[in-house]
Amino acid sequence: MPLGNGSHDMPSCFHCGNPLPPGAHYPVDLPDARCNTCCHGCQAVARMIVSSGNAAYYRHRTSLPSTAAAPAADEILQQLRLYDLPEIQQSFVRPGEGDLREAALILEGIVCAACIWLNERHIAQLPGVVAVEINFATHRARVRWDNSRIQLSDILHAVRDIGYAAYPFDADRQEDVFRRERAAAQRRLAIAGLGMMQVMMYAIPAYLADPGSMTWDIQALMRWASLMLTLPVVFYSAWPFFLGAWRDLKRRSLGMDVPVALGVGAAFAASVWVILTHSGEVYFDSITMFVFFLLSGRYLEMGARRKSAAALETLAKLIPAVANRYLDYPAQQETQSVPVTRLAAGDTLLVKPGEAIPADGIVLAGSSAADESLLTGEARALTKVAGDRLVGGAINVTGPLVMRVEKTGADTVLSGILRLLDRAQAEKPRIARLADRFAAWFVLALLLLATGVALGWYWVEPARAFWITVSVLVVSCPCALGLATPAALTAAAGRLTGMGLLATRGHALETLARVTHVVFDKTGTLTYGRLTLLDTLPLGETSAARCRALASTLESVSEHPIAHALHDPAAPTLPGHSITNVPGYGLEGIVEGRHLRLGRPDFVAQLHGRPLPPHLELRDSQTMVALGDEQGWLSIFLLGDQLRPDAVRAVARLKKMGMEVSLLSGDGNATVAHVANQLGIEHYAGQLMPEDKLARMRALQSRGQIVAMVGDGVNDAPVLAAAQVSIAMGQGSDVAQASADMVMMNGQLERLADAMALARRTTAIIRQNLAWAVIYNLAAIPAAALGFVTPWMAGIGMSLSSLLVVLNALRLSRMRLGAGDNGAPVHTVTETGTAVAVPALEGP
Repeated sequence: MPLGNGSHDMPSCFHCGNPLPPGAHYPVDLPDARCNTCCHGCQAVARMIVSSGNAAYYRHRTSLPSTAAAPAADEILQQLRLYDLPEIQQSFVRPGEGDLREAALILEGIVCAACIWLNERHIAQLPGVVAVEINFATHRARVRWDNSRIQLSDILHAVRDIGYAAYPFDADRQEDVFRRERAAAQRRLAIAGLGMMQVMMYAIPAYLADPGSMTWDIQALMRWASLMLTLPVVFYSAWPFFLGAWRDLKRRSLGMDVPVALGVGAAFAASVWVILTHSGEVYFDSITMFVFFLLSGRYLEMGARRKSAAALETLAKLIPAVANRYLDYPAQQETQSVPVTRLAAGDTLLVKPGEAIPADGIVLAGSSAADESLLTGEARALTKVAGDRLVGGAINVTGPLVMRVEKTGADTVLSGILRLLDRAQAEKPRIARLADRFAAWFVLALLLLATGVALGWYWVEPARAFWITVSVLVVSCPCALGLATPAALTAAAGRLTGMGLLATRGHALETLARVTHVVFDKTGTLTYGRLTLLDTLPLGETSAARCRALASTLESVSEHPIAHALHDPAAPTLPGHSITNVPGYGLEGIVEGRHLRLGRPDFVAQLHGRPLPPHLELRDSQTMVALGDEQGWLSIFLLGDQLRPDAVRAVARLKKMGMEVSLLSGDGNATVAHVANQLGIEHYAGQLMPEDKLARMRALQSRGQIVAMVGDGVNDAPVLAAAQVSIAMGQGSDVAQASADMVMMNGQLERLADAMALARRTTAIIRQNLAWAVIYNLAAIPAAALGFVTPWMAGIGMSLSSLLVVLNALRLSRMRLGAGDNGAPVHTVTETGTAVAVPALEGP
């Protein structure tokens, strides 16, 4: 049992040794036991120590903290210092240039957009912090700092100083935080609802009674009963508003909680004063009703935000907790279960059907299918055989696989996706920054206006001045302004992720909606970027299938790109021997007793001495490979860089949306012209160097075009970086992806048109939300100032205003995408490169 896990007298925290508070349940699983801690902080630190493989710390330590008293500020900071240890930071901190560090954190205690603004401003002011961005929907923060000037523990402690808690991001911990916040919100809402109903039972008789018919003692009894029932509503249910207001005022800022706390606190204090002085009217019913409706709005808003971020959070949970690692493969077939955090490159794993693949790697043995839909948006399960790559987080569907680990932890494809998504969600587009600044000034203007309203009504009708001022404070809704943009962007990002498109920069959607010109690279973008067998032309009595089997057997010994196009690993290898490679010409060998040659036509012709039939025509975009024996020609194989199946459809949809489309490539002019003609692209150019592509891009931009660039190679990186918005293919180079604003994980080009449609719709919804927030405040605040809105009506209006912008943003999750030209036929490309008409399909 680890030191500090308890005593016979009083159970204590196994991490710090402090007594466990009654009902405390913060468990931590050690390799050999489950132990309890006293608080979230100790639980978070202990879990990090264990998950990083340092659980032995608890076995080897010889003493606990010297006191069992409640942790002081110095002791809390000492506990947070554990996060500065390099072995602890391995799992969640990424090193940058020099002393720069970057970490993903989860914030606890966030309730509204003002909390985000306060934390961002407070952390950014710390010396040594380079950048901080917080996503409102997921409560996840991405912080970059100079480790030579400030430590991570100092940043975490600074967050605690303003009343919040920050921990290294962990998907399970985030889910736990959300469950606890939801449970607390439900309790506060339930108490507010019960209090409201009970107070209304005492208020209604007073409203309905004829003047003078209720004696003073009955009236006093009802008022005192209403006060008792309102106490838990104000001091428990409404406590987050007071706490939030205190945080804001301590930091000399004005958030939405300030006017709410002023309104509730002032109304409650005034009602208590009325009871004590036996003068005026009480408004306990309005107070409880206002708190109930405001909490209802925030609770529904919490659920809506959670739903909009669900697609993104699902990705973080794809990697399993444990893996089956071989002890000594292939000598032994025995495996052991180990935590995924302890895997290393070179480990050999067994992945059973139905299990998630725990790391990136290569199949060593077995045959199965992998479901990568959550990673790439590709609905079909992909066949996996020996030599194929596996992506961590995909699901092994049919059969067992033996894999060799190549990348783990932060180096995996999934971790890269999550980092890109975090960066995109944290980076705020221009319209969001403008809304945040406006919302911050809005509260100050509101307080000044409320002061003016109070003075005006006190001069006109003093009896109504107080309650009208409370209504003005309550009815305003800067939260709707703060939510308008992030709610829509989060919903759109979740939808894009489900389609296999990752927005890696905050401005991507906003800019994509304004694009007027799309520039495509050819190789690896419009085409697959590899030689593919386009057609088999038999020249004798041997069938096409038999010719392919003969060619596959010869190419089984070669690593040439042509070999990958002609060799089928799944096909049975025919009996053959003496197969040799003749560099620059082809292959020669004996297969089933026949002397064969495969390669250049002149090389094959030397074997039998017969000329190639004159009717064969070769297009510039194709490569010809001949097969023959001593008796003559057997077959001609036509190879080429195959167009992606939806390339024609994608270009057609972009042009229908009003886009101009260009093709810029480094390939030969004839090849580029052939591809452009197939796709219906009028503007194209070949034999371009990277600087030539960049010059043409600049020329388009100089004419006022908003350019989107789609590419995949290292040579595309400068052009991708120069475009207003850029899209890199998921199978392309790391340099191209790092330079791009979006990454197309599944290579489905038609999703680009879907993304543009979604971007336009997102921009429209953001404008609708901002317009609604402005119109609502312009109408509601004057109405309240003129005395037409009671406090409880103001509470309903404010709650519904915030909820409305979130629900409007969620419409993006149900937007229909992928429709063709009103059901008219569109074109696609067959394996031979021929365009044919197919019905338009409607995507998810």
